[in-house]
Amino acid sequence: MKLGVLGSTNGTDLEAIVSAIKSGKLDASVEVIISNNKNSGILTKAKNHSIDSFYISHKNKKRGVFDLEMSQILENKKVDLILLIGFMRILSSLFIDRWAGKIINVHPSLLPKHAGGMNASVHESVLLSGDKKTGCTIHRVTKEVDGGPILLQLSCPVDAGDTVEDLKNKVQELEGRALVQVVKNWRNNE
Repeated sequence: MKLGVLGSTNGTDLEAIVSAIKSGKLDASVEVIISNNKNSGILTKAKNHSIDSFYISHKNKKRGVFDLEMSQILENKKVDLILLIGFMRILSSLFIDRWAGKIINVHPSLLPKHAGGMNASVHESVLLSGDKKTGCTIHRVTKEVDGGPILLQLSCPVDAGDTVEDLKNKVQELEGRALVQVVKNWRNNE
């Protein structure tokens, strides 16, 4: 299976995917990584793993134009599945329609709780709400932000004294494992 990855941040979960491919646990290849942040860690990881990568600025572009540029690259690479790994942009309806059923997102909470939040704000929300557990959700991407069908959730406890950084570390550990599991079983989820 050919994977395309969209990311804006450090791309921590990419390491789990690459490791699973190299060890033979995942029959897939990461064909391309696209980022809208030229200083993102995910582009550095792409270079370190010799994966084709592209930086595409979204600044001063309509969302549809930016998404079309990404879509053309993904089409050229003939990707089967798109992974959103720390991608900090809302995708256009046109992009979602074009790749319907072939885009999955990693969200750092147990959706539907804390939907719509990103990164540290999600973990802060978990702490403020007094939740006793948190985790991650892998879901299909639809036009409703964080509202697509849930494919897998993994959870961990929220311990007394946990900080935003503590939760981020716990959840990221789960995210890589969850992402590998969903990609591995993708043909069963289609």
